[in-house]
Amino acid sequence: MPPMTANQRYPVRFTLNGTLVQGDAEPRLLLHDFLRHTLGATGTHVGCEHGVCGACTVQIDGQAARACLTLAVQAEGCDVRTVEGMAPAPDRLSVLQEAFREHFGLQCGFCTPGILMSLDAYLRDHPDCDELGVREVLSGHLCRCTGYTSIVQAALAAAARLREAVDA
Repeated sequence: MPPMTANQRYPVRFTLNGTLVQGDAEPRLLLHDFLRHTLGATGTHVGCEHGVCGACTVQIDGQAARACLTLAVQAEGCDVRTVEGMAPAPDRLSVLQEAFREHFGLQCGFCTPGILMSLDAYLRDHPDCDELGVREVLSGHLCRCTGYTSIVQAALAAAARLREAVDA
């Protein structure tokens, strides 16, 4: 690829929630803007735009990442997953989403997509997690509504269900 210039647009192709997507982006366009405005995937919320609040968290190649700190062109060829891709079917919630529903893990819901994406990656990599580990993951997210207790309970309940499913 030739050197990028600020006002030139470049093709960006990656897999989004299992579907190959593409669009054109200036080198400075952030991934959250590309997802929301170019691709119409509005589940990823834009909060502080400095990587602090965690509202924009997505998964890139299975790892939680801040979409406000990632350029769209950096996602080229990657596997990107957003909250829209969590549910196993349009009429079913994921285990973690269901646990959030049952344990009242969300209030206004603004921070929830990012928290879900971080916890989803964490639970996948740490099936035997404990409260301290969950709280450490949540330390990278700002939620002004829940007080975190219900989110921790939901994450631990989801982890237990996921372990039961593996053991069954």
